[in-house]
Amino acid sequence: MTPTDHLRRREVLAAGAAGLGAFVLGCRPASALRSATSASCVLSPEMTEGPYWIDESLKRRDVTEGMHGVPLILRLSVVRASTCRAIKNADVEIWHAAPDGEYSAFDGSSSSRYLRGHQRSDAAGRVRFDTRFPGWYHGRTPHIHLKVSVGGDEVHTGQLFMSEKVARAVYRTRYYKARGQADTSHAEDMIYGDGGARSTLRLSRRSGGRRGYAGRLELGVRT
Repeated sequence: MTPTDHLRRREVLAAGAAGLGAFVLGCRPASALRSATSASCVLSPEMTEGPYWIDESLKRRDVTEGMHGVPLILRLSVVRASTCRAIKNADVEIWHAAPDGEYSAFDGSSSSRYLRGHQRSDAAGRVRFDTRFPGWYHGRTPHIHLKVSVGGDEVHTGQLFMSEKVARAVYRTRYYKARGQADTSHAEDMIYGDGGARSTLRLSRRSGGRRGYAGRLELGVRT
């Protein structure tokens, strides 16, 4: 069964509610990236967790479990939005679709856990995940889900997005090309429209001739 079959109305409703809440509260969507010309940090946009989150506590940097695909090294940092100070020992969790568009635990095997995991931030607020460039499924632009918890309290639920140009190149490679190009652009994805432009990873090719990409983002959270 594909993620399309599991896509729930609550994901769309939650996205709409998040946007409405920001409007009512007079809070403009905020960037997770600190401006190069500003010393202030702002809140990362809140987004729906979607229907594929599961309660697991796999603490690991490498979440691939042997999954084939284009390597993606995620380097995230967690800071307090009010002060820009790094948060040590924050729990950062990610999960996303495989190159074939499937999510572990929803791919016909309830015990699978690939492309899911947690990391604790270091003294500089940084975490690293070794994963694969995410696949896509009908109705959504490619994305990575994440949660951040501090002191046992969940302080952020969001989604990370990738350059459409890079995604098109990746989806022409082995392990992705049989599925073809994503059928939903950033502009067509209503969840991306609720702050996605400011939740987009800064992607660069890995150095030293290594395959794949590195993706970086700073996450500003309220604690």
